[in-house]
Amino acid sequence: MNPTIEKFGYPNTLIKEYQYWVVLLRPLQVTVGSLVLACKEDAQSFGNISVAASTELQLVVADIENALASAFNFQKINYLALMMVDKEVHFHVLPRYDHSVQLNGQDLEDTLWPGVPDISSSLPVTAENMVSLQNIIAQAWPI
Repeated sequence: MNPTIEKFGYPNTLIKEYQYWVVLLRPLQVTVGSLVLACKEDAQSFGNISVAASTELQLVVADIENALASAFNFQKINYLALMMVDKEVHFHVLPRYDHSVQLNGQDLEDTLWPGVPDISSSLPVTAENMVSLQNIIAQAWPI
């Protein structure tokens, strides 16, 4: 695995692994269900990933959107590919909500809806609820 994948907690944060991509629970939740979608290749530019990785990306994105819609009924989804600090190709996947989301009695809001998300901030999600999030998303994953 490349350094970006390891930085985001692989394998402990793993939701789903594909041949060319991994989907990880983002350790800091910007919005409920925030993920990291990371290419397993060492490419540091989106244009440098293999054709096979590019082809598989369509399936992975569809799976992400189906799982998060099923689990949390998001209104929009933002994919941010910044790669300034963590160099390998990856996306911050941020489901967006016009309503609060309840997680084990904890009420969590997308306070910047419908504006631009702030990835430097995070929701106050408890460690117990991080485990719950990982399980909820994994169980909602298409087979």
